[in-house]
Amino acid sequence: MLYFLLQWLEEMFSPPGFQVVEFITVRATLSAITAFVIVMVIGPYVIRWLLRNQLGEEVRTGLDAGAVDHSHKRGTPTMGGLIIVSAIMIATLLWGDLREVYVWLILIATLWMAAFGFADDYIKTIHKDKAGLAARMKLTGQIGLGLLVGTILYFHPHFEATRSVTDLPFFQNWHLDYNFLGNAFPGGMDLGWLFFIPMTTFIVTATSNAVNLTDGLDGLAAGVAAIIAMGLVVLTYISGHAGFSSYLGVLHLPGAGELTIFAAAMCVACLGFLWFNGYPATVFMGDTGSLSLGAAIAVVALMTKKELLLPLLCAVFFIETLSVILQTTYFRYTRRKTGTGRRIFRMAPLHHHYEAKGMHEVKIVTRFCLVTVITMLATLLSLRIR
Repeated sequence: MLYFLLQWLEEMFSPPGFQVVEFITVRATLSAITAFVIVMVIGPYVIRWLLRNQLGEEVRTGLDAGAVDHSHKRGTPTMGGLIIVSAIMIATLLWGDLREVYVWLILIATLWMAAFGFADDYIKTIHKDKAGLAARMKLTGQIGLGLLVGTILYFHPHFEATRSVTDLPFFQNWHLDYNFLGNAFPGGMDLGWLFFIPMTTFIVTATSNAVNLTDGLDGLAAGVAAIIAMGLVVLTYISGHAGFSSYLGVLHLPGAGELTIFAAAMCVACLGFLWFNGYPATVFMGDTGSLSLGAAIAVVALMTKKELLLPLLCAVFFIETLSVILQTTYFRYTRRKTGTGRRIFRMAPLHHHYEAKGMHEVKIVTRFCLVTVITMLATLLSLRIR
């Protein structure tokens, strides 16, 4: 909105310096600053409102908590994701070009999963139901969003030129065509959507759940998400820049550069949230934040044709998810075979395993963030070693 106002002022009066708002780098910087200011301003008010309404975290204790005691966290306000989502939305609306379908799609995706996350947090805090929103309802929201995003990215006219192709990691100017079956038929039957839409649904669901599982220690999910968003700032800018995308041999996506404004806001909103969420946390992001951040990361990667880089970029999130899958699968297998379930890790997800071994959560969070810095840099390096 501010972007359009400054554009109008430039066209009408041509004041010196106003033309800089045309540059994505300038608007991304302004978006980041705006997001930080919003977090700092509304954060204390939201936390006080959550405390006043007793919207605190319910934690497991005793035998149900396994080897880790989190009783000291009971009563800490949750739903802090409202701070993050508000900052991202307002900053993007102020500085993004609202004529681009990229901007509206990422805003819808973020709000979509934030709504489901809010419902889950509401049930946990207001109704004091630790189970929260039924798993099938969460899954319905994630699958529904994946189907919506996949359908738009494949059938919307704006994406027609690149709808069935995506960048292949580590191979310059090589692209994967999801329509590989259709190309085998005479006349080039379009069957790419049969693979693209289910793949999109899986990525959105998996990434959203991965961030949700990682949100278990003070500052962990927010810190890791901020670093990943930093990588997305670079990836989105490259994808929308004709010169850089040609030089690096990746798909040029006109208009995708506007996602840089969103990614910058997400990065700094998460960093700003650490002001309140760092150890000892005065607020948790809850599912409102974790589900929406996961969906946002996935959808940005899909829109910029970088979804195949997600396992590297989001390595910490996916390792956390893998630890839960391995733990659950092995426990059920050994219980069926021997009558007694055994575990690979002391607790899952993985961060609780290290916590159960006696490592302080600050050290765990620091190390996981350092690993994410390395995987983020490796992701960016992969664009040039092809």
